[in-house]
Amino acid sequence: MSQPSFQLLGKLLLVISLPLYILDQISKWWVVKFFPEPPQGYTGIHPDDAITVIPGFFNLTRVHNQGVAFGFGNGTEWAPIVFLLVPALAVGLLLHFWKKGAFTTTSMKVACALLFSGIAGNVTDRLLQGFQLSYLRDASFWERFKAGYVVDFLDFTIPLINYRWPSFNVADSCISVAAVLLVVSSFREESS
Repeated sequence: MSQPSFQLLGKLLLVISLPLYILDQISKWWVVKFFPEPPQGYTGIHPDDAITVIPGFFNLTRVHNQGVAFGFGNGTEWAPIVFLLVPALAVGLLLHFWKKGAFTTTSMKVACALLFSGIAGNVTDRLLQGFQLSYLRDASFWERFKAGYVVDFLDFTIPLINYRWPSFNVADSCISVAAVLLVVSSFREESS
């Protein structure tokens, strides 16, 4: 891999990933500071604690997500370990594909930077948030580590079908936008 490619990755991480990571962490810090801590083991939405931004459509809330998309894995014993190993593997694969030159378009390179930002934001939560829980102050290191979770707070309802979308955060948004960019880029490349 050529040095300029590493330089480009470094610039993308500095210009795209770092600001989004900071925005993600600041927004989650605000949520943890100003919303009440959910009871032990609770991962749902507390409607009484939500701040309505757009009635019937958008709320701010505090959700502890130990799982992944749509809460898969919440409350399981294996989630804290698996959901730290999977991001580590993802970062390794991103670096491998970057090295191999797989990210050929600007949108693919931006997607890579977005993925780094999203992964870093959610891994930071998983590593630190369990240590902030008041009910675990006197618990062992392992118990607090195992209680790590991702702070989700953006709560949308799709009005036409009255469906409450699972809560998410800035890091999740980065990962979702990256996935769309990668899919669109792959189709564009095939049609060239």
